[in-house]
Amino acid sequence: MKSDKKSNSRRKFMRNTATMAVGSALVGPSLFGAPSMLKNYNKPNSLINGVQIGVITYSFRSMPDQSAEATLKYVLDCGINAIELMGDPVETFAGRPESPFERGALWGLMRAKREGTISEAEEKKLAEMRKTMEAYNKEVAEWRSRVSMDKFVELKKMYNDAGVRIYAFKPNAFGKNNTNAEINWGMKAAKALGASHITLEHPSDDAHTLKLGAMGAKHGIYVGYHGHEQQTPTFWDTALEQSEHNALNLDLGHYVAAGNAEPLEIIKTKHANIMSMHTKDRTTPENGKGNVVWGTGDTPIAEALQLIRDNGYKFPATIELEYEIPEGSDAVQEVKKCLEFCRTALG
Repeated sequence: MKSDKKSNSRRKFMRNTATMAVGSALVGPSLFGAPSMLKNYNKPNSLINGVQIGVITYSFRSMPDQSAEATLKYVLDCGINAIELMGDPVETFAGRPESPFERGALWGLMRAKREGTISEAEEKKLAEMRKTMEAYNKEVAEWRSRVSMDKFVELKKMYNDAGVRIYAFKPNAFGKNNTNAEINWGMKAAKALGASHITLEHPSDDAHTLKLGAMGAKHGIYVGYHGHEQQTPTFWDTALEQSEHNALNLDLGHYVAAGNAEPLEIIKTKHANIMSMHTKDRTTPENGKGNVVWGTGDTPIAEALQLIRDNGYKFPATIELEYEIPEGSDAVQEVKKCLEFCRTALG
């Protein structure tokens, strides 16, 4: 049935397009704008009643291919037209030296340590990986100092031609251990990709947020600080006071897991400073702080999306797939479910 319906819709579209083309030939080439329609035909659209739904690369970390090309396919398969790109697929596309180990393994161990679930053996492995990473990071820093922006512009075009906008860039380039040259590189790369802002974990260092805000102003790029369970209503205040280019990369799920009451209030009070919002479902501390399937936890995702819609807030809601993928499914299928949740909430 779905196939027949899709075929009928396609035939109807082509018939209507042909009719418009005939009409254009008779009364003038600019009357109907058929070329514009054809340009956007069959491209993803996750702008739902004024709310831009995006996705972060991290959501696809379990997929076998982590290249920029494969990531684009995942996004298209989900029906999403906007993305927060992390550094790995972008930098690999641009020719970055190969990592000595799988970055996903490092992320997993770092997450386990952050959540207090890491074993003694894993702690030792993490320490060894970090030592190896230090040497590798120096090699990457040298590469960043000489790489051309041409590949970043090329990647932007590849994504844009497919109908996907890159609104944020999150490379591992903005920490306290990164050089000013790397920070400048990251901001220039973000601009080349078409992003409005870069994202990073909040450094909890006022001197560093002051520096990043100043450098963001210089490059005309916003700096969105992400947080986990350290988020509070005043978490970003110092950074916001330091620079108009310092902003929030709010994580609503982590905000709930941190035990903050009335989570919608942070959106109402800080909406003018929110560049993007990571969206996931977590439970409160009383309920175990779990990452759960959307709609089964304590995070008011639907209400937050409706708040964005009803008030005309312009920042995107970024799907971040954190819950355990059910057997027989994969990240693409689960992100599609999250998108459908958004469509229902905003319908």
